[in-house]
Amino acid sequence: MTGRKTKQKRTIVVAQYGALLLVFAGFLLPILWVLLASFDPHAGQLIKLPAEPTLRNYLAVFQDQSNIRGFINSFVISGLQSLVVVALSFVAAYPLSRYKLSWKRRFLYVIVFMTALPLNAIMVPVFKLFIGLNIQNSLVSTSLFMAAANLPYGIWMMKNFMDAVPVSLEEAAWVDGVGTFQTMLHIIVPLMVPGLSTVLIYVFTNAWGNFFVPFILLQDAAKYPASVRIYQYFQHSGLVEYGGLAAYSVVYTLPCVILYGFTQKYMSQGFTMGGADK
Repeated sequence: MTGRKTKQKRTIVVAQYGALLLVFAGFLLPILWVLLASFDPHAGQLIKLPAEPTLRNYLAVFQDQSNIRGFINSFVISGLQSLVVVALSFVAAYPLSRYKLSWKRRFLYVIVFMTALPLNAIMVPVFKLFIGLNIQNSLVSTSLFMAAANLPYGIWMMKNFMDAVPVSLEEAAWVDGVGTFQTMLHIIVPLMVPGLSTVLIYVFTNAWGNFFVPFILLQDAAKYPASVRIYQYFQHSGLVEYGGLAAYSVVYTLPCVILYGFTQKYMSQGFTMGGADK
């Protein structure tokens, strides 16, 4: 009986690891194709080593001024949106975390509902609103709209992170005569760096990879971000420039990878803060 149970446990463990390997292969193979195809001037749909590895695809990406302009537009949209969401989320999360408000529970329910609202479903009325206000085809207006769309989730995350900061630290500062603004700036903000980093990278990566909103709200091709510019490699005849597409994809991914690398330490702490009890 003991031997049968041991065999069953071993079978379950093997099945679990086999499932994990399949999932890992599902993620690894597309990444491997992108990396290999980016160095192959004759890349196709199959995963293969380049017969003549070259940097020609990367040079073509950087020599195209429209690509450079697209990356700059992406930094403008993603950077402005991230700063707005982080700042407003912090300000909104403070009273929700620190004060006993009669309407706080209902407000948080509204926040949760708004996080589940599909953005694509409201793009038609939003586009009509932008046309009516004559603010379409603007990087700033597009950034602010995307910031408003991500603000509910930012407030929700920031409030959870702020709950983990002990109130006793603020009370000690108040006893010493420090004002509320100075307390937030010199005590809460340094302790909230992990939470701030988590919200920042979530909002930035979400904006960086957003294709639909900029495509609808921006009509001038010169203002298209990199997420929209990537479709230049899909021709109307159905042909795809795989080498250029792969090289562009690698370059397009690098800012998020670099940002995550710099903030990974703080993000890990941030998730620990978010799960801590107040």
